[in-house]
Amino acid sequence: MAWLELLREAAPVMLRGAGYTVLFALAAMVGGLLIGFPVALLRMLPQRLLAWPANVYVSLMRGTPLLVQMFVLYYGLPSVGVELPPVTAGILALSLNSGAFLSESLRGAVAAVPRGQWAASYSLGLGYWPTLYHVVLPQALRVAVPAMSNTLISLIKDTSLVSVITLTELMLATKEVISTTFQPLPLYLAAAAIYWALSLLFEALQRRAEQRLNRAHRSR
Repeated sequence: MAWLELLREAAPVMLRGAGYTVLFALAAMVGGLLIGFPVALLRMLPQRLLAWPANVYVSLMRGTPLLVQMFVLYYGLPSVGVELPPVTAGILALSLNSGAFLSESLRGAVAAVPRGQWAASYSLGLGYWPTLYHVVLPQALRVAVPAMSNTLISLIKDTSLVSVITLTELMLATKEVISTTFQPLPLYLAAAAIYWALSLLFEALQRRAEQRLNRAHRSR
């Protein structure tokens, strides 16, 4: 009963933190897509000189910890005169990191579309960009949805790292409650349950999106 009373008292603070967690994750997902899509296109270009910066970016983001990337943006950049607010630094770090992984998902999805689709479009007089937009991307999106949804679910969990740059999301909200109640176990378990519930919610949305895309594809 003591745990139930504790969780009832902590619920408003923790749920508010969970709301910020979802907002940060969605903002980072949008930012990651805005970064990842052009990066994926650059990496597919035959001109290696144009693809090289995109390859370096993806390698760097995937090869270094997200926590280090946050520290560089928030604590490192002020030493060279660039100071970012915590919200900007947190969302930017999450976006840059997820953009690298999303670019790989999108690139793999585009590569999965049979080359015959390109050849058929070219034979009808369509150029590279019209073929990509009208023929390839609608098919690639259906393939990319599971991987993109997995990235969003990972972002839900990765937002816990923004607490190290003083952003109040679920993890920092939980720590704040613990600092006044001195009851870490039930509160950390409650935070884990909220993260799990959010992940299950986005998994359900992923399945629904896949079903709608599959139905749309079969109806063509």
